[in-house]
Amino acid sequence: MALWMTGDDTADRLLDSDPFALLLGMLLDQQVAMETAFAGPAKIADRMGGLDPRRVADADPEEFAALCATPPAVHRYPGSMAGRIQAVARAVVEDYDGDVSRLWTDGDPDGATVLKRLKALPGFGDQKARIFLALLAKQRGVRPAGWQEAAGAYGDDVPRSIADVVDAESLAAVRATKQAAKAAAKAAKA
Repeated sequence: MALWMTGDDTADRLLDSDPFALLLGMLLDQQVAMETAFAGPAKIADRMGGLDPRRVADADPEEFAALCATPPAVHRYPGSMAGRIQAVARAVVEDYDGDVSRLWTDGDPDGATVLKRLKALPGFGDQKARIFLALLAKQRGVRPAGWQEAAGAYGDDVPRSIADVVDAESLAAVRATKQAAKAAAKAAKA
């Protein structure tokens, strides 16, 4: 199944074909719309002539930050996110020899191990790591033993994250779930 995350064919094809692009999209998924975050890797690839983790890791930080800030910017906060992107690229290069798929393939890991590896990446907290694990399982067919338990609520069938987005309709359902959760949290505080 081809990924649909941005509504832009070029960006979605890159996410579909390049696990590093997908990982960077997940990294960028904060304080911007999901489709904006996941379109970021295509912008970087277009500006760099590809999306090689080594080239991203080795890029001059100031030049890379400027590349990320060039309109349309890669993220709402292009400078700080440029540093995070390069930190993740360095981790992928240093720990997985530039092959991001080794996060979920090295040693035939179970879901808890994949989650632990994701959480060890710069910029990946518990929630982001769980969502990405669910995304791998639900849309990439990467289903290590125990992935649903490791993904927590993101492993269920409720449309609550990018892991559940397959088209414009499911994107709207995820947004509705998020809005309902925010409303409930606000009501609980009142």
